[in-house]
Amino acid sequence: MTRNPLDRLTSLGEEVLDKASKNPTAARVLQSAVQLKDHVDDLSKRVRGLEAMEKRLAQLEKRLAKIEFAAKKKPPPASKTPAPKKP
Repeated sequence: MTRNPLDRLTSLGEEVLDKASKNPTAARVLQSAVQLKDHVDDLSKRVRGLEAMEKRLAQLEKRLAKIEFAAKKKPPPASKTPAPKKP
């Protein structure tokens, strides 16, 4: 039975990983690569959180701009002149 190229490549990759795990230097490199992946995943989660926060901030800025615009359009309340005191 002939194996397709993908199966052969998968098998070869497994052999390489097995040999690399037995080599201390390669094992450290592999461990560092895994740690790097974990750090990148963590950073991407934080960035997604920042994007959500930026969206909320933009919404709040729009609301504040509407409130400030409405406050500028309203004339100040008319001040009543005090009634003259009776002697």
